[in-house]
Amino acid sequence: MEALRPFVQYYWVVRWDLRGRPAHLQRVLPNLSVHVSFSRAASGVWAPSREVFSHLLEDRDQVLGARFRPGCFRSFARRPMSEFSGRVVSLAEVFGPQARETEDELLAAAEPAEMARLADELLGKDVPALSAAEEQARDAVRVVASDPGMTRVAALAEATGLSARTLQRLFATCVGVSPKWAIRVHRLDDAARRIADDPGLNHADLAHELGYSDQAHFVRDFTTVVGTPPARYARAQAAEPRT
Repeated sequence: MEALRPFVQYYWVVRWDLRGRPAHLQRVLPNLSVHVSFSRAASGVWAPSREVFSHLLEDRDQVLGARFRPGCFRSFARRPMSEFSGRVVSLAEVFGPQARETEDELLAAAEPAEMARLADELLGKDVPALSAAEEQARDAVRVVASDPGMTRVAALAEATGLSARTLQRLFATCVGVSPKWAIRVHRLDDAARRIADDPGLNHADLAHELGYSDQAHFVRDFTTVVGTPPARYARAQAAEPRT
């Protein structure tokens, strides 16, 4: 839906059929987006979190989610995003009682296109205007994402032309986490992707490329964000089947 384009980055769908097979633990690393998800087990508005999210996939089911652009959910929430941080809020709390009916119809749909159409109807029923603050927050996050070597809020302030104090308020209002945490998440997300692509990557070299003064600091940050040390993460990625 065109009206949602400034807010929704994309829809994602996960389907699985594990009947007669072992359950699978799906882990999602912290990120700066709000996800509006529809599932039998865990529908809701998932705000940015400082923790790895784990979900057990078993039997047969499907989930549809709308990933909002970082900083662009504040107008839907109608309150500072810092009040949502780390929480899962019911769909009805944000989108009204009609959310339950949409959820039932969406989860009964056979095709992803129909699921997305129903999600469009709910999310697009009363689309707010994107505020100037949301635009600033979105652009600030893009600056962070474009430079994995960025290490300090002062560097972000210089790049955006906003003071560090203004950035703190802006991120609390529109993103739900601090700019310092946003910088850390993007650095470590980049590190996790690179290790996943090449489990044999030298971690000391990677730490240096990402602007860490020593490997120990990198290991601490990686463990905080990813939930496991880089060496263990690399072993797990090496054991994953490659397609």
